[in-house]
Amino acid sequence: KLPRMKMLLLLTALLSAALPASAAPPTCYSRVLSLSKEITESFKQLQTSKTVDSCVETLPRLYLDIHNYCVLAKLRDFVAYPGCDRVVEVDELKEKARSLYTILISYCRRDLVFLTDDCNALEIPISPPIEHS
Repeated sequence: KLPRMKMLLLLTALLSAALPASAAPPTCYSRVLSLSKEITESFKQLQTSKTVDSCVETLPRLYLDIHNYCVLAKLRDFVAYPGCDRVVEVDELKEKARSLYTILISYCRRDLVFLTDDCNALEIPISPPIEHS
């Protein structure tokens, strides 16, 4: 019985070491953070795509910082923007923005802390620091 217990403990240790550290269920904060980054990246790709309709140039900027209270207004404005209804990529992006807005105001309402309400900061995104090697 003792060798079987050792084998079971060894197997458990090996399995837990093999699982990635991100195996924990996502928190509300981590979900909102990852979705906002995904939306911001999708918007950047949409803006630089050569095959997308010219109406994309008229879309409101979509740089998101979930720590800024103005992100709620930014998301509302983007989803309500009337242009580019015929562009599938814009519709998909609007749907993601709508989902993020819903998560922010419904599911994560009590879990998030907004550190600022500087709406101008969402118009001119801060570039990430350049790493020197």
